[in-house]
Amino acid sequence: MPIYNWNAKNRGGDKKSGEIEASSPEAVSLHLKNMGLIPDKVKEKPKDLAEIFPFLAPQVTINDLVIFTRQFAVMVDAGLPLVQCLQILTDQQANITFKLVLRQVRSDVESGSTFADALAKHPKVFDDLFVNLVAAGEVGGILDTILNRLAVQLEKQEKLRKQLKGAMVYPATVSVIALACIVLLLVKVIPVFEQMFADFGGTLPGPTQMVIALSEWLQAYLIYMLGGIFAFVTVFGQARIRSKAFHFHTDMLALKLPVFGNIIKKVAVARFTRTLGTMISSGVPILDGLDIVAKTAGNMVIEDELQTTRSAISEGKTIAEPLQGSKIFPGMMVQMVSVGEETGSMEVMLTKIADFYDDEVDGAVAGLTAMLEPIMMVFMGGSIGTILIAMYLPIFTIADTIT
Repeated sequence: MPIYNWNAKNRGGDKKSGEIEASSPEAVSLHLKNMGLIPDKVKEKPKDLAEIFPFLAPQVTINDLVIFTRQFAVMVDAGLPLVQCLQILTDQQANITFKLVLRQVRSDVESGSTFADALAKHPKVFDDLFVNLVAAGEVGGILDTILNRLAVQLEKQEKLRKQLKGAMVYPATVSVIALACIVLLLVKVIPVFEQMFADFGGTLPGPTQMVIALSEWLQAYLIYMLGGIFAFVTVFGQARIRSKAFHFHTDMLALKLPVFGNIIKKVAVARFTRTLGTMISSGVPILDGLDIVAKTAGNMVIEDELQTTRSAISEGKTIAEPLQGSKIFPGMMVQMVSVGEETGSMEVMLTKIADFYDDEVDGAVAGLTAMLEPIMMVFMGGSIGTILIAMYLPIFTIADTIT
């Protein structure tokens, strides 16, 4: 429904204004009269730029979801009706994309949909985990508790994502800066030296000739190189989207990468155990929980292994049995899961495993950063230093000749 801005006066003549969602201006006027106000002006609120051009709309971040979830939990715990909670949170939402989503969710709930069904219509904002936990909370009458668990889950998930991103971004950033400096030297600086050496004449030292040859080659083919890199990235991305087999094999390659592969596995274990523990403690059936965890794994190899585990459980096996011998999930984790199953405290054990691997990821990322920093500095300094020395060698020769 559209939103209308209104101006009115009360019985004492004081001016009032505000905005309201309604089906028509007449409905707004009627509502104002029921409130004891005299309508003066009712006008449909202009659409935001993001509503007209959806591609300009900001993304809904994990932080937006966490704040919404925590505030919603407090309101539900205080006994406010669901629709009123959604109305308040919609009105105060600064992210226009999220605001539009919440407005539609509120409208669906008012029309008779359950909260979970209304959320499920927006999978880009509320994933399967969010929707299923909310559904479990509605059925069990513990929606506020579930929402608090969801907020914790989202915060932990975002922390893991940032850790993994930090581990990948640092070496990539330093490498790009180093390559940019080297290309700048070869394309802009070396040609100046080359012209100067040509004016002096004579034979240049071998290292200098090699650097000049590399500079000439780079000047001739730099555009083609950049085009090739762009084409490779585009084709690679499309291939991962269109071909499940290619996607699967690249995900497998990522798990086998030195150092990085180990971090990815630890992140996968932490995410799997924390998410499954949250779902089990919220009353979600184990098979449904595993299916959701598999779909949100972020890696097709891990997803395939979890789906295999789910199939084995549906045939009567325990969780630990199909995970034994896994190349992704370590033996220690499998043993703790087995103990959790035997003692009936699976969700507690899964949370402990997740906490342990969170710390493992912290240590692995810190160690990786400490290891890569000197390597990258040596690479950058060595490459640029070699080029500069190669350029100064002829100057020393010229100086000796003049002397």
